[in-house]
Amino acid sequence: MEKVTYTMNDGVAVIALDDGKANALGSQMWAELNGALDSAEKDDAIVIITGRDGMMSGGFDLKEMGDGPQDALELTSKGSKFARRIMSHPRPVIMAAPGHTIAMGAFLALACDYSMIKAGSYKVGLNETLIGMTMHNFGIEMGRYHLPKQYFNRCVINGEIFDPKGAMHAGFFDRVVPEEQWPMAIPMAGQMFGQLNAKAFRETKLRSRKAIFAILDQAIEDDLDPAKVHAL
Repeated sequence: MEKVTYTMNDGVAVIALDDGKANALGSQMWAELNGALDSAEKDDAIVIITGRDGMMSGGFDLKEMGDGPQDALELTSKGSKFARRIMSHPRPVIMAAPGHTIAMGAFLALACDYSMIKAGSYKVGLNETLIGMTMHNFGIEMGRYHLPKQYFNRCVINGEIFDPKGAMHAGFFDRVVPEEQWPMAIPMAGQMFGQLNAKAFRETKLRSRKAIFAILDQAIEDDLDPAKVHAL
């Protein structure tokens, strides 16, 4: 069963996650997400990543991560590489989160050029240290780069979970969209980003992130080295 759908309309590609549950980010989901991003690049489209009503993503597929240490390292690397790909994608990538956005789901929100979440009783945050996972190097560097300094400890080390408004203040989202306005959020975002000059946007995006790309690439490499993962 496909877990990701791809829809193109007026130069905007909507990539929607729906596995019927928590939109767990496992190998199949990553393969389908990369395929959808390939299609968006081919279509030269603005990209909007969304989920299903009430759920953006609960993070990595913990069942798959439990298959063994190497499986966990490789799955984590797939997520890191996809987030890195979003950050260097030539066209704008926007997250429209319709609900809970946890762990790797929250990192994808950080990776996007603009992120918004529907108002509601939703949970957002990096819960790794709450569930017994040491934060990977990539996650630490993403947090250091994207989150306001005063929120870094609270989010990355303390595992604090926020409601949508709190998540916006913490830096995960740029806007909380009132529920009644949500149906128009995606088309309005597409229209807003469609006003940008594509060449100027692409070149500025890549130029401004050159330093963090070097840091993230090293983090991805380190996270695949068991010796470095367990060296504290």
